[in-house]
Amino acid sequence: MRMFLTLVLLVLSGVSQAAIQTQEIPYQSADGTKLIGYYAYDDAIKGPRPGVVVVHEWWGLNDYAKRRARDLAGLGYSALAIDMFGDGKSTEHAKDAMAFMQAALKDSAAASARFQAGLDLLKKQPQTDPDKLAAIGYCFGGKVVLDAARQGVPLAGVVSFHGALVTNTPATPGSVKAKVLVEHGALDSMVTAENVAAFKTEMDKAKADYKFVTLEGAKHGFSNPEADRLSHGDHGGPDIGYSKTADEKSWADMQAFFKKIFS
Repeated sequence: MRMFLTLVLLVLSGVSQAAIQTQEIPYQSADGTKLIGYYAYDDAIKGPRPGVVVVHEWWGLNDYAKRRARDLAGLGYSALAIDMFGDGKSTEHAKDAMAFMQAALKDSAAASARFQAGLDLLKKQPQTDPDKLAAIGYCFGGKVVLDAARQGVPLAGVVSFHGALVTNTPATPGSVKAKVLVEHGALDSMVTAENVAAFKTEMDKAKADYKFVTLEGAKHGFSNPEADRLSHGDHGGPDIGYSKTADEKSWADMQAFFKKIFS
Protein backbone atom coordinates (compact mmCIF):
# COMPACT_ATOMS: atom_id res chain seq x y z
CA MET A 1 0.00 0.00 0.00
CA ARG A 2 2.82 2.35 0.91
CA MET A 3 4.55 1.68 -2.42
CA PHE A 4 1.29 2.32 -4.26
CA LEU A 5 0.83 5.68 -2.53
CA THR A 6 4.43 6.60 -3.32
CA LEU A 7 3.86 5.86 -7.01
CA VAL A 8 0.67 7.94 -7.02
CA LEU A 9 2.50 10.87 -5.44
CA LEU A 10 5.28 10.61 -8.01
CA VAL A 11 2.76 10.63 -10.86
CA LEU A 12 0.89 13.59 -9.40
CA SER A 13 4.15 15.43 -8.87
CA GLY A 14 5.03 14.96 -12.54
CA VAL A 15 1.63 16.25 -13.59
CA SER A 16 1.87 19.33 -11.39
CA GLN A 17 5.22 20.25 -12.96
CA ALA A 18 3.73 20.29 -16.44
CA ALA A 19 2.37 23.73 -17.17
CA ILE A 20 1.80 26.38 -19.76
CA GLN A 21 5.15 28.03 -20.37
CA THR A 22 5.30 31.64 -21.51
CA GLN A 23 7.99 34.08 -22.50
CA GLU A 24 8.39 37.44 -24.17
CA ILE A 25 10.59 37.30 -27.25
CA PRO A 26 12.02 40.44 -28.88
CA TYR A 27 12.19 40.45 -32.68
CA GLN A 28 12.00 42.96 -35.50
CA SER A 29 10.28 43.56 -38.79
CA ALA A 30 12.05 43.87 -42.13
CA ASP A 31 12.12 47.66 -41.75
CA GLY A 32 13.89 47.41 -38.40
CA THR A 33 10.83 48.10 -36.20
CA LYS A 34 11.40 46.62 -32.75
CA LEU A 35 8.62 44.19 -31.81
CA ILE A 36 7.85 41.99 -28.82
CA GLY A 37 6.13 38.61 -29.10
CA TYR A 38 4.41 36.70 -26.32
CA TYR A 39 4.95 32.97 -26.74
CA ALA A 40 3.04 30.16 -24.99
CA TYR A 41 3.14 26.37 -25.11
CA ASP A 42 2.30 23.37 -22.93
CA ASP A 43 5.46 21.62 -21.79
CA ALA A 44 3.50 18.44 -21.05
CA ILE A 45 3.32 17.92 -24.82
CA LYS A 46 6.44 16.50 -26.40
CA GLY A 47 7.58 17.32 -29.89
CA PRO A 48 6.36 19.86 -32.44
CA ARG A 49 2.68 20.75 -32.75
CA PRO A 50 0.62 23.10 -34.97
CA GLY A 51 1.45 26.77 -34.52
CA VAL A 52 -1.03 29.63 -34.26
CA VAL A 53 -0.31 33.34 -34.57
CA VAL A 54 -2.56 35.60 -32.46
CA VAL A 55 -3.08 39.18 -33.67
CA HIS A 56 -4.33 41.66 -31.11
CA GLU A 57 -7.21 44.15 -31.22
CA TRP A 58 -6.61 47.84 -31.87
CA TRP A 59 -5.82 48.13 -28.14
CA GLY A 60 -2.42 46.54 -28.84
CA LEU A 61 -0.55 43.61 -27.34
CA ASN A 62 -2.45 43.62 -24.06
CA ASP A 63 -3.34 40.98 -21.45
CA TYR A 64 -6.30 39.79 -23.51
CA ALA A 65 -4.18 38.90 -26.55
CA LYS A 66 -1.68 37.18 -24.27
CA ARG A 67 -4.46 35.23 -22.56
CA ARG A 68 -5.65 33.94 -25.91
CA ALA A 69 -2.13 32.67 -26.62
CA ARG A 70 -2.22 30.79 -23.30
CA ASP A 71 -5.69 29.44 -24.12
CA LEU A 72 -4.38 28.08 -27.40
CA ALA A 73 -1.37 26.55 -25.64
CA GLY A 74 -3.81 24.82 -23.32
CA LEU A 75 -5.49 23.31 -26.36
CA GLY A 76 -2.18 21.85 -27.47
CA TYR A 77 -0.94 24.50 -29.89
CA SER A 78 2.27 26.46 -30.09
CA ALA A 79 0.94 30.03 -29.86
CA LEU A 80 2.52 33.42 -30.42
CA ALA A 81 0.74 36.71 -29.77
CA ILE A 82 2.54 39.04 -32.15
CA ASP A 83 3.13 42.79 -31.99
CA MET A 84 1.76 44.92 -34.83
CA PHE A 85 2.37 48.33 -33.20
CA GLY A 86 5.97 48.07 -32.01
CA ASP A 87 7.60 47.85 -28.57
CA GLY A 88 4.66 45.73 -27.37
CA LYS A 89 2.66 48.86 -26.64
CA SER A 90 -1.01 48.88 -25.74
CA THR A 91 -3.65 51.29 -24.50
CA GLU A 92 -7.15 51.41 -23.02
CA HIS A 93 -8.09 54.69 -24.70
CA ALA A 94 -9.83 54.67 -28.07
CA LYS A 95 -8.09 57.81 -29.34
CA ASP A 96 -4.66 56.25 -28.81
CA ALA A 97 -5.81 52.91 -30.21
CA MET A 98 -7.05 54.60 -33.37
CA ALA A 99 -3.71 56.36 -33.81
CA PHE A 100 -1.78 53.12 -33.29
CA MET A 101 -3.96 51.28 -35.80
CA GLN A 102 -3.84 53.98 -38.45
CA ALA A 103 -0.06 54.13 -38.21
CA ALA A 104 0.22 50.36 -38.54
CA LEU A 105 -2.09 50.24 -41.58
CA LYS A 106 -0.72 53.34 -43.33
CA ASP A 107 1.64 51.16 -45.37
CA SER A 108 0.04 47.83 -46.37
CA ALA A 109 3.41 46.34 -47.28
CA ALA A 110 4.88 47.27 -43.89
CA ALA A 111 1.87 45.77 -42.10
CA SER A 112 2.28 42.55 -44.08
CA ALA A 113 5.97 42.48 -43.21
CA ARG A 114 5.19 42.78 -39.49
CA PHE A 115 2.77 39.88 -39.70
CA GLN A 116 5.34 37.83 -41.61
CA ALA A 117 8.01 38.61 -39.02
CA GLY A 118 5.74 37.22 -36.32
CA LEU A 119 4.94 34.15 -38.35
CA ASP A 120 8.64 33.54 -38.99
CA LEU A 121 9.33 33.83 -35.26
CA LEU A 122 6.66 31.26 -34.46
CA LYS A 123 8.08 28.86 -37.06
CA LYS A 124 11.50 29.05 -35.39
CA GLN A 125 10.24 27.79 -32.04
CA PRO A 126 11.19 24.14 -31.47
CA GLN A 127 7.64 23.35 -30.31
CA THR A 128 6.17 24.47 -33.65
CA ASP A 129 5.49 22.23 -36.61
CA PRO A 130 6.36 24.64 -39.46
CA ASP A 131 4.15 22.71 -41.87
CA LYS A 132 1.01 23.28 -39.77
CA LEU A 133 0.34 26.97 -39.24
CA ALA A 134 -2.71 29.13 -38.72
CA ALA A 135 -3.57 32.62 -37.50
CA ILE A 136 -6.38 34.18 -35.52
CA GLY A 137 -7.15 37.85 -35.06
CA TYR A 138 -9.50 40.12 -33.14
CA CYS A 139 -10.97 43.41 -34.42
CA PHE A 140 -7.93 45.06 -36.08
CA GLY A 141 -6.22 41.68 -35.85
CA GLY A 142 -9.08 40.07 -37.75
CA LYS A 143 -8.34 42.37 -40.67
CA VAL A 144 -4.64 41.52 -40.43
CA VAL A 145 -5.18 37.75 -40.69
CA LEU A 146 -7.78 38.14 -43.45
CA ASP A 147 -5.33 40.28 -45.41
CA ALA A 148 -2.68 37.60 -44.91
CA ALA A 149 -5.07 35.07 -46.43
CA ARG A 150 -5.90 37.45 -49.29
CA GLN A 151 -2.21 37.78 -50.07
CA GLY A 152 -1.65 34.04 -50.19
CA VAL A 153 0.48 33.67 -47.06
CA PRO A 154 1.00 29.89 -46.70
CA LEU A 155 -1.30 29.15 -43.76
CA ALA A 156 -3.63 26.22 -43.27
CA GLY A 157 -6.34 28.57 -42.03
CA VAL A 158 -7.22 31.93 -40.51
CA VAL A 159 -9.98 32.90 -38.07
CA SER A 160 -11.33 36.43 -37.70
CA PHE A 161 -13.25 37.36 -34.54
CA HIS A 162 -15.28 40.57 -34.94
CA GLY A 163 -12.71 41.67 -37.48
CA ALA A 164 -12.78 44.51 -39.99
CA LEU A 165 -13.67 43.17 -43.44
CA VAL A 166 -12.58 46.05 -45.67
CA THR A 167 -9.17 45.95 -47.33
CA ASN A 168 -6.78 47.77 -49.63
CA THR A 169 -5.48 44.44 -50.96
CA PRO A 170 -8.55 42.48 -52.15
CA ALA A 171 -8.27 38.81 -52.99
CA THR A 172 -8.00 37.73 -56.60
CA PRO A 173 -9.03 34.40 -58.14
CA GLY A 174 -6.80 31.72 -56.63
CA SER A 175 -4.91 34.04 -54.28
CA VAL A 176 -6.46 32.73 -51.06
CA LYS A 177 -4.64 29.54 -50.10
CA ALA A 178 -5.80 29.33 -46.48
CA LYS A 179 -9.22 28.21 -45.37
CA VAL A 180 -11.09 31.11 -43.79
CA LEU A 181 -13.48 31.31 -40.84
CA VAL A 182 -15.16 34.61 -39.98
CA GLU A 183 -17.01 35.01 -36.66
CA HIS A 184 -19.13 38.17 -36.92
CA GLY A 185 -21.57 39.79 -34.50
CA ALA A 186 -25.03 40.47 -35.89
CA LEU A 187 -25.16 43.75 -33.91
CA ASP A 188 -21.69 44.91 -34.97
CA SER A 189 -22.24 48.60 -35.79
CA MET A 190 -18.61 49.02 -36.86
CA VAL A 191 -18.97 46.60 -39.77
CA THR A 192 -21.83 47.50 -42.07
CA ALA A 193 -24.13 45.17 -43.98
CA GLU A 194 -22.49 46.52 -47.13
CA ASN A 195 -19.07 45.51 -45.78
CA VAL A 196 -20.36 41.99 -45.15
CA ALA A 197 -21.91 41.69 -48.61
CA ALA A 198 -18.77 43.04 -50.29
CA PHE A 199 -16.57 40.60 -48.36
CA LYS A 200 -18.68 37.62 -49.36
CA THR A 201 -18.66 38.73 -52.99
CA GLU A 202 -14.89 39.16 -52.84
CA MET A 203 -14.38 35.68 -51.39
CA ASP A 204 -16.78 34.11 -53.89
CA LYS A 205 -15.02 35.73 -56.85
CA ALA A 206 -11.66 34.61 -55.47
CA LYS A 207 -13.06 31.08 -55.10
CA ALA A 208 -11.90 31.03 -51.50
CA ASP A 209 -12.78 28.23 -49.09
CA TYR A 210 -14.52 30.28 -46.41
CA LYS A 211 -17.26 30.14 -43.81
CA PHE A 212 -19.03 33.22 -42.48
CA VAL A 213 -20.76 32.82 -39.10
CA THR A 214 -23.18 35.48 -37.88
CA LEU A 215 -23.66 35.45 -34.11
CA GLU A 216 -27.04 36.77 -33.03
CA GLY A 217 -27.15 39.44 -30.35
CA ALA A 218 -23.39 40.05 -30.50
CA LYS A 219 -21.75 43.45 -30.87
CA HIS A 220 -18.25 44.33 -31.99
CA GLY A 221 -15.71 43.08 -29.44
CA PHE A 222 -18.01 40.24 -28.33
CA SER A 223 -15.13 37.91 -27.39
CA ASN A 224 -13.35 40.24 -24.94
CA PRO A 225 -14.73 40.29 -21.37
CA GLU A 226 -13.24 43.79 -20.99
CA ALA A 227 -15.28 45.20 -23.89
CA ASP A 228 -18.09 46.57 -21.74
CA ARG A 229 -15.66 48.43 -19.49
CA LEU A 230 -13.64 49.78 -22.40
CA SER A 231 -16.74 51.18 -24.08
CA HIS A 232 -17.58 53.48 -21.15
CA GLY A 233 -16.12 56.22 -19.01
CA ASP A 234 -12.89 57.98 -19.83
CA HIS A 235 -11.79 55.16 -22.12
CA GLY A 236 -13.92 56.69 -24.86
CA GLY A 237 -14.47 53.36 -26.50
CA PRO A 238 -16.71 52.69 -29.49
CA ASP A 239 -19.92 50.64 -29.65
CA ILE A 240 -18.52 47.37 -28.32
CA GLY A 241 -19.75 44.80 -25.84
CA TYR A 242 -19.01 41.34 -24.47
CA SER A 243 -21.26 38.35 -25.13
CA LYS A 244 -20.46 35.18 -23.20
CA THR A 245 -22.63 33.13 -25.57
CA ALA A 246 -20.95 34.49 -28.70
CA ASP A 247 -17.51 34.20 -27.12
CA GLU A 248 -17.98 30.52 -26.28
CA LYS A 249 -19.68 29.69 -29.58
CA SER A 250 -16.98 31.34 -31.69
CA TRP A 251 -14.19 29.69 -29.69
CA ALA A 252 -15.84 26.29 -30.16
CA ASP A 253 -16.16 27.00 -33.89
CA MET A 254 -12.45 27.80 -34.01
CA GLN A 255 -11.53 24.55 -32.28
CA ALA A 256 -13.60 22.51 -34.73
CA PHE A 257 -12.07 24.46 -37.61
CA PHE A 258 -8.52 23.76 -36.40
CA LYS A 259 -9.23 20.07 -35.91
CA LYS A 260 -10.39 19.91 -39.51
CA ILE A 261 -7.53 21.83 -41.13
CA PHE A 262 -4.82 20.15 -39.05
CA SER A 263 -6.16 16.60 -39.36
